[in-house]
Amino acid sequence: MNQSTKRILSTIAIVIASVAFGILISADLGLMRQSKAQSSAMQTQSGAIPASVTIPSFADVAARVMPAVVSIRSTEVVKMSDQQKRFGGIDPFEFFFPDPNDSRRPRRQSPTPDDDDEQQQVSGGSGFIISPDGYILTNNHVVEGASKINVHYGADENGNGGHNVTAKVVGTDPATDLALLKIDIDQQMPFIRLGDSDRIRKGDWAIAVGHPFQFENTLTVGVISAKGRSGLVLSEETRSFENFIQTDAAINFGNSGGPLMNIAGEVVGINTAIRGGGAQGIGFATPINTAKTLLPQLKQGKVTRGYLGMQIQDVTDDIREAFRLPEARGALVQEVDEGKPADKAGIKHGDVVMDVDGKPIRNNRELIDYISYLPVGSEVKIGLIRNGQRLNVTARTAERPSEVAQTESESGTSPAEPVRNKLGMSVQNLTPELRRMYNLPANVNGVVVVNVKNVSPAGDANLTEGDVISEVQGQPVNNVDEFRNLLDKVKSGQRVRFYVTTQTRQGAISTYRILQAP
Repeated sequence: MNQSTKRILSTIAIVIASVAFGILISADLGLMRQSKAQSSAMQTQSGAIPASVTIPSFADVAARVMPAVVSIRSTEVVKMSDQQKRFGGIDPFEFFFPDPNDSRRPRRQSPTPDDDDEQQQVSGGSGFIISPDGYILTNNHVVEGASKINVHYGADENGNGGHNVTAKVVGTDPATDLALLKIDIDQQMPFIRLGDSDRIRKGDWAIAVGHPFQFENTLTVGVISAKGRSGLVLSEETRSFENFIQTDAAINFGNSGGPLMNIAGEVVGINTAIRGGGAQGIGFATPINTAKTLLPQLKQGKVTRGYLGMQIQDVTDDIREAFRLPEARGALVQEVDEGKPADKAGIKHGDVVMDVDGKPIRNNRELIDYISYLPVGSEVKIGLIRNGQRLNVTARTAERPSEVAQTESESGTSPAEPVRNKLGMSVQNLTPELRRMYNLPANVNGVVVVNVKNVSPAGDANLTEGDVISEVQGQPVNNVDEFRNLLDKVKSGQRVRFYVTTQTRQGAISTYRILQAP
């Protein structure tokens, strides 16, 4: 072999070796050091390298629970207003601007033969079967005032099949917006297991199932966004007991009463309310542990609550400093009702409740819940701080009067509620944020409706969230105080004239709405 041939073969061998080494490097067989960026991205704070994360499928949960999620249609016989009569039983807004896709507004039904002033108003919602003998949990507002309740159950995950039956109301609790129904069928019913809402955490999966806008067996998924939410004020009766789970799982009209579940398909909440605005509203659910606590009483047909008769507020850092308290917790007594259990026990305004029956109290919510869930007539030991000194008193709970559901709330409202508190709606000042949220024109002014109870004077007048009330009885309204002052002049049974602007697909439409004060 000559010298030239040797050089050619040597060159070919070097090229082959270089290619092989390059392939070895590009394969990254663990022989190369990772960059700092790669290392920090792959390692957790503890230094461990996490396994890959797989998003679960919810199909198995859907298939298992769908047959036990029911669609509820409740029928109520209501009186038509004079304005509705002039338009043949249809609200004037619906007469001129009908929207067949808007299931939130009641549809006209044939009037009863006995009274042309009456009509059947049909509303809907969701619920779920909790036991094989046919007990169903739902929201009170889904069935409140209903003369007839129809339930559709047993459909598969695609909404096929199922049975229509009549249900009866066993018990309701307006304060927590819960209702227990019963269907009597000679067979074992599909049901959903109840979970533990105290164990859920922010960031856990949340699965909502229901029948929004009459689309049966709809499943949406999100996470638990927060716990212990309050301040929605669905009605004056709920104010003291608001303790909602917040979720970003889509909840829409018709989802009310349906289950909010964990990843195991166990119910952790009852879908109750939404706060609209933005691309997606915020959903709120009543914790299932609240329902579990009240179930025995709901099955008996009546919920009674312990009651002390005092107005309280949370202990803030300012209150802690002013009252020279050891820590910022407990419930400050603002006022004691004369002759009520708290008064008889010797509790005075300025006392700070620190514990009950040896259980430390962190805030109003814990004190209200503890006392409310005690049987009437229970003896309770209350630990107080008065003028810097610890002392203990003993009180015996009375039955909480339903007409004073706010007595032990933060608001301290008088038991004699004004008419405005009975209209079934909440309003707020029209801020730039709310104007953007509800896409309201700059020339629209007044107070904006942020919540409407389905069965209420406001609901009967077809007021909805996002409506702006600019006049009451012909008088302009610029803020909530003016709104309240005008309504405080209204007498029970009087018809009230609102001038309302509603944002529709056709633009902003202004109409008069007539409410009858209860």
